[in-house]
Amino acid sequence: MSENQNLLAEQRRALILDEVRRRGGVRVNELTRKLNVSDMTVRRDLDALARQGVIEKVHGGAVPVVEASTHEPGFEAKSALELTAKEDIARAAAAMAVPGSAIALSGGTTTYALAQHLLDVPDLTVVTNSVRVADVFHAAQRPGAPGGRPGAATVVLTGGVRTPSDSLVGPVADRTIAMLHFDVLFLGVHGISVEGGLSTPNLAEAETNRRFVRSARRVVVVADHTKWGTVGLSSFATLDQVSTLITDAGLPAGARAEMEEHLPGLLVAGGSGGHAGG
Repeated sequence: MSENQNLLAEQRRALILDEVRRRGGVRVNELTRKLNVSDMTVRRDLDALARQGVIEKVHGGAVPVVEASTHEPGFEAKSALELTAKEDIARAAAAMAVPGSAIALSGGTTTYALAQHLLDVPDLTVVTNSVRVADVFHAAQRPGAPGGRPGAATVVLTGGVRTPSDSLVGPVADRTIAMLHFDVLFLGVHGISVEGGLSTPNLAEAETNRRFVRSARRVVVVADHTKWGTVGLSSFATLDQVSTLITDAGLPAGARAEMEEHLPGLLVAGGSGGHAGG
């Protein structure tokens, strides 16, 4: 980690989290030297990361929180995390939506943020298995709704069994998706890694996501920097099946280099990010 007194808090915390996960733990005095900030600043950063549930504070430092590969947080719990990153990613992803095209949005809090940015893209056909995403479009089409955009998109909600993330999965969703074809799939993920590819803790959701990937001409993964290195119970796609990964500027340089090596396309949204690959 380079020394820089002017790092934004989110970037600094991303670097700390990467160091904790890479080394299995860090001490406060090590972080103050590497980041060239005060002891108090580091402790505030550790407090913030602990509130997000991604590290555990111990005497003199911090260790990673190792979640079971089957743990699946609910939508509300996830929606409070990495808000700035999700907005940056959503704006970048919305710019890739072509008016008049057929797109798919999987479940997740990042695709939920994306849905709100897609309201101004005309004549979209949107297929989703997310109750929350469908609600965004339905609310905008309601007559007399504040900021309503009647006819902004035609929305198909797949049906299925509801998960803790408010996604619909299972045989009904799978059959619906298998009969359709999308120009672009915008896909949220629980975890992404070289070894595990794209993964989720929910077996039924993994199968539904496989159907999504098969039905799409292009797969655009929308995932903030905290998803890198996380592996859920079930993998549903390899990295070479991803057309583009859109992540945020909180991604540490080492992780970015690894992503660029293994992914066909990488777009870092916000900050000084750029595009690599196709």
